[in-house]
Amino acid sequence: MLPLSLSKPLWLFAATIVTYLPLAAPERIITSTSLNPCQTDGLFTAQLFNVDFTPDNGTLLVNIKGVSSISGNVIADFQIIAYGYNALQRTLDPCKTAGLEGMCPMNAGPIDIPPFNIPIGQDVISQIPSIAYGVPDLDGLVKIRVNTTSDNKSVACVEAELSNGKTVDQKAVGWATAVIAGLALLASAVTSGLGHSNTAAHVAANALSLFGFFQAQAIIGMTGVPLPPIVASWTQNFQWTVGIIRVGFLQDICTWYQRATGGTPSTLLSNLSSASVQVQKRALESFELLVRAYDQMAKRHLTPRADTGSAAKVVVVQGIERVGFRAHIEPTNIFLTGLIFFMIFVVFTAIAVGLFKGFCELAVKAGWFKGDKFEDFRNGWKIVLKGILFRLVLIGYPQICVLCLWELTVRDSAAEVVLALFFFISMTTSLTWAAFKVYRIAKRSVSMHKNPAYILYSDPSALNKWGFLYVQFRATAYYFIMPVLIYIFVKALFIAFAQKNGTVQAIGLVIIEAVFLIGVSIFRPWMDKKTNAFNISIAAINFLNVIFLLVFTAVFNQPVSPRRTRAIKAILLITE
Repeated sequence: MLPLSLSKPLWLFAATIVTYLPLAAPERIITSTSLNPCQTDGLFTAQLFNVDFTPDNGTLLVNIKGVSSISGNVIADFQIIAYGYNALQRTLDPCKTAGLEGMCPMNAGPIDIPPFNIPIGQDVISQIPSIAYGVPDLDGLVKIRVNTTSDNKSVACVEAELSNGKTVDQKAVGWATAVIAGLALLASAVTSGLGHSNTAAHVAANALSLFGFFQAQAIIGMTGVPLPPIVASWTQNFQWTVGIIRVGFLQDICTWYQRATGGTPSTLLSNLSSASVQVQKRALESFELLVRAYDQMAKRHLTPRADTGSAAKVVVVQGIERVGFRAHIEPTNIFLTGLIFFMIFVVFTAIAVGLFKGFCELAVKAGWFKGDKFEDFRNGWKIVLKGILFRLVLIGYPQICVLCLWELTVRDSAAEVVLALFFFISMTTSLTWAAFKVYRIAKRSVSMHKNPAYILYSDPSALNKWGFLYVQFRATAYYFIMPVLIYIFVKALFIAFAQKNGTVQAIGLVIIEAVFLIGVSIFRPWMDKKTNAFNISIAAINFLNVIFLLVFTAVFNQPVSPRRTRAIKAILLITE
């Protein structure tokens, strides 16, 4: 049985799924959410392609508008795919379908067909998997391929992603994980202040491990691997751990700072939002907005999904930019957003420590506390504050490593590059120096007392200032913070510098997680059996996650199997 705290993410996922059971939805519906061309030399450009499938009344409502360069009679192959499963396939002949007479024959020029219904029989509806209606973040698409009747040549292809209106990307899950991690850290601080140092060390060790686990889930979402929708949505719940949090006025500050320092802010979100709103009303103008959005983003090397000549180019965001896009943060604001929230966290923590010091002094003078309450903290609060700040640097190191190194590749502005270099170098140097300091203290303790723990744990100054690096480990494994820092750094290198190659990222992460799992399983460096079991379980889950990540890259050229795909996603989400 897994440790209690490790199973909390599973509870969160289960609770999220329960809220989306079919009982909560009065009507089942699957609708299209985005438009993509799927043929590079197509003669038909769709500016509007909406599909609403309602199984309860057996209808498929299709609304399509566009510009055609096709002349002659055609037929359309209509296909709905869910989780790799061909759920529905129909061949439509405009000459024999009510409402499509205007396409018989096709003529070059604008096409504006009124919405029309396609009746779907119960024999077909019964073949569609029930998960298509009930499971959040439907992995499906609808595709229409137009062929000429004379030679059956494909002359156009459009597709749209499908949604059932349900998702596991919920603010409640993010808040719940934040509360769990925050309460654990607060409990550690309180128990330490009350003099229960051993209990505080255990709580702090598990709290940091749990927070690190949440960060690992967020980093999975930052990879350039094409993630299934439900996996991308689930990892989005943990992006707060790396500072990817949207606050309106902060986005304005980020945009202003970038302009002021010579950068060019992206306008992808604003353009796509306008296009999304105007698509059904002013199709052509909104399609042109999509083109302009692409042009604005070209400098950031975003990938066009397809080029249909006169057709628009669809921007595909991936990795870190995908995470920012889902959080409604402009790609050029992602780095500053993460950095600002880290600094806010540090500053507010320092202010809280100072206020607590003042409160303790006031409480003692007023007789609310006994004179020995929080005595160690009151006497050495500056040293404690330094230790807390060092601990915050350690907590934020994965976030800063990934974002700062990634900023060096996108270079939003010269000033932001300088900020990235400053924070990365200063934090790396500080943690490396602190780890070396612990090593020297331990060696001095061994030479003087034949035991590394003597000075590390008996000297209050060393314990309060440097204890964040070694209290979670057993005394003889004080050095293990060095492998941990190397693990974080190398992992960040792959995430930041291999954004355009998900396969390289996945292979690198598999090797890194495998080495780390083997190392912690052999050395078992943490303070006791329970803490070792907890952290080794986390390492095992992280390794399993990157194995699935490698599978998602299709590097093994495995055949698409709906059952296998669903099984992999289910295992991945359950373990998380």
